[in-house]
Amino acid sequence: MSQIKRLQKRRVRRTYRVRNGIRRNSTSQYRLSIFRSNSHIYAQVIDDLGQRTVCAASSAQKGVVEGGGGNVEAAKAVGKKIAELALAADVKEATFDRGPYQYHGRVAALADAAREAGLKL
Repeated sequence: MSQIKRLQKRRVRRTYRVRNGIRRNSTSQYRLSIFRSNSHIYAQVIDDLGQRTVCAASSAQKGVVEGGGGNVEAAKAVGKKIAELALAADVKEATFDRGPYQYHGRVAALADAAREAGLKL
């Protein structure tokens, strides 16, 4: 098995482990899920019971981030924007789903900015 396939399998297992822990231990029906690439960061609030996306924000959208989207400042801007959209959609509480990413850097900055903007995680 090649090293790339082995790393992909590990990432998928880590994602399932995180999401299953969220589903087992969470009382909220909403989940704030993120995706991080080298150049952008994406966030969406998902209604797990209704199986639909309530709102989404990313650093690739116009008007959210000035300049590059692959840094901590961009993650803070996306966190603030997703919290505003969620509160406008009457979502006050959500569970933070970090996926396969460690909780530091851009991931932590997005979560902290969402909390500061009024979304309870």
